[in-house]
Amino acid sequence: MRITLRLILSLIVGVTLAASVFSYMQVRQERQRLREETERKAAILAESLQESVEPLLETKAERKLQRIVERFGNRERLAGVAVYDSKGRPVAITPGLPAVFNAPPEAATEAVTLDRGIGVFRRIDNKPMHIYALPLHRDDILKGELVILYDVSHIAAESSSTWRLNFLWILVETVIIALVTMLIVRWSIAGPIAKTAEWMKRLRFGETAEPIALPQTDFFQPIAQEVVHLTASLSAARAAAEEEARLRDEGESLWTPERLKEHVRNKLRGRPLIVVSNREPYMHIRRGKEIVVTEPASGLVTALNPILRACGGSWVAHGAGDADAVTVDSQNKVAVPPDDPQFTLKRVWITREQEEGYYFGFSNEGLWPLCHIAHTRPIFRAKDWLDYKAVNTSFAQSVLEELEGGEEPFVLIQDYHFALLPRLIKEKRPDARIAIFWHIPWPNPEAFSICPWQRSLLDGLLGADLLGFHTQYHCNNFLETADRALESRIDWERFAVNREGHTTYIKPFPISIAMPQLAPGWEGEESKTDLKFRLLRELGVEAWYLGVGVDRIDYTKGILERFQSIERFLEHFPAYREKMVFVELGAPSRTHIRKYHDLVAEVESEVDRINWKFQTKTWKPIVFKKAHHTHDDIRPYYRAADFCLVTSLHDGMNLVAKEYVAACEDEQGALILSCFTGASRELESALMVNPYDIDQVAEAMQYALEMSPEERQSRMRKMRSTVKTANVYAWAASLVSELCQIPHELGEAQHSR
Repeated sequence: MRITLRLILSLIVGVTLAASVFSYMQVRQERQRLREETERKAAILAESLQESVEPLLETKAERKLQRIVERFGNRERLAGVAVYDSKGRPVAITPGLPAVFNAPPEAATEAVTLDRGIGVFRRIDNKPMHIYALPLHRDDILKGELVILYDVSHIAAESSSTWRLNFLWILVETVIIALVTMLIVRWSIAGPIAKTAEWMKRLRFGETAEPIALPQTDFFQPIAQEVVHLTASLSAARAAAEEEARLRDEGESLWTPERLKEHVRNKLRGRPLIVVSNREPYMHIRRGKEIVVTEPASGLVTALNPILRACGGSWVAHGAGDADAVTVDSQNKVAVPPDDPQFTLKRVWITREQEEGYYFGFSNEGLWPLCHIAHTRPIFRAKDWLDYKAVNTSFAQSVLEELEGGEEPFVLIQDYHFALLPRLIKEKRPDARIAIFWHIPWPNPEAFSICPWQRSLLDGLLGADLLGFHTQYHCNNFLETADRALESRIDWERFAVNREGHTTYIKPFPISIAMPQLAPGWEGEESKTDLKFRLLRELGVEAWYLGVGVDRIDYTKGILERFQSIERFLEHFPAYREKMVFVELGAPSRTHIRKYHDLVAEVESEVDRINWKFQTKTWKPIVFKKAHHTHDDIRPYYRAADFCLVTSLHDGMNLVAKEYVAACEDEQGALILSCFTGASRELESALMVNPYDIDQVAEAMQYALEMSPEERQSRMRKMRSTVKTANVYAWAASLVSELCQIPHELGEAQHSR
């Protein structure tokens, strides 16, 4: 109420001042207009009388002059007329004029001196008057003066009237403005503010979690945006607190962003944390005249983004977006996420030629097929190797710049793009604690020996203090490779490699995802059956059962073998024809490489072949949606699917399997999982298959569709428990904890030597 009163008083004062200034200007202009009008009338009257008075004055016809004077003396506001001879004696004068006019006024003397008409305003007997004097001539000889007097008291009267009218208008306007202001404040401001206060009170007491709907105006837009963030933050914090309380009560321990943040804070003790990867977590892309922010579809980004959100720090990555360069500062940095900045993204620029050799060439035509035993021949070119070294050097320089001023920093390097980076950083910053996580499999020593530069790659990796893989099997392969290829000492008891006085520990860290918290009231969402039929209608097919696959279009994902298994399933179990549809959400990847480009064409051709074989007017067995799908696009398919096929020929982990399990909130889905994925070591309740055995995969689909609800629930509940407990925050905590312990052990070992 006080704010409203102050606002209204301020408006009243402001309007009054503005209106007063306006009224003053208006009155001043009106007064000036009336004075000019009086002067003009006096001049016209004097000139009209001049022609009649001058001849009579010469002949001294005083009676005629007097009659003329008296005839004009009764005009409106004309106070009188006086005629004087050349000696200043009055010849004719309007009766009743003040005695002062028995002699010519000063204006008459001035008019004679200047030889032209003169008008002045004077107060005579306390009355405002206008005096106009005009010299009278005959044959260029001065014969006398003509004086005309106007009563101008009406000017002051009209000015006063204008002031009174304006005051009334000011009063009316002020009342109207005050009323309108009160209504606007009450309906447009006070109402939403009171509503927001009530909503915040309910939110504080946990009675609601829905964001409040504020008016979408410029005034409330900043508040509305912050309210959305506040709702999400408070809801997440309350959910985490409730989950922590429940787990404490049950004697369990769950890693959450809050717990990870506190854990990392205690471990790092203010020392900087740097993450390095090729793929950036946020890209700035031009769409027409606008610049939009996108999150690239990537398992690595899916895993690491929550960690930086929880822990803060910096992420160093290749700036690949076409608008990335215009959104960074002078140090190539930008705060992310854009709507709620929580960490810094530092972008590294590489040339198109370097990208061709470093990324498409050595990394994805060399190391990728080398490490994935999927029967695709790796290609190694000397130029690609030079580009790979150059880019690793550029990233090392960027990371070292980021580390300036920080003591004993922590560096987490990601994936096979940066095998040389640990050594390059360690040489310049021996105090840095460096971990590199290899997200793809590590092959056996014989397979890895194909690489012409295997010794350089191994030496670069062993510059790290900690080298992580998804599984112990990959750790063992690496230790055997280092043992055969380098002069080093392998400590099989501690799983470490000692080379040139530096020890690198090789540990398994199965990566995972952030298990989504169930939104309040999720049970009221569209049911699984309704969602399934809606998606099928949108796809233009009729069916009862829905299977889903989500992959990058990559030869390691076993997509062709998967489609052949679907064909075999329909051949062996014809009862499911026109009843089961499989939707493949495939994201084109690395199409710049011919092998990947050709694979897309092969996949599309295989889909067409199988559909042509079985389809009807209203049904086809496979729907291939080739696009870059967001998590929001994929999640409905996860929720609606009766089963999910993850049939990679070889995979380090495969987070799609865990994403599907996390999305099955009703615990009524079935996961068919390749035994050649890292996820198969954890999700033991999945239906395990050999992706090369298409008959086995076909039988697994039949079993998944005919499995009892009780068995579905039992299997899914176990897998969901695993994903929930061994989440990405637990992965990060384990990695950071292990890295924090290593420098102490290393320091003691060096001291003993």
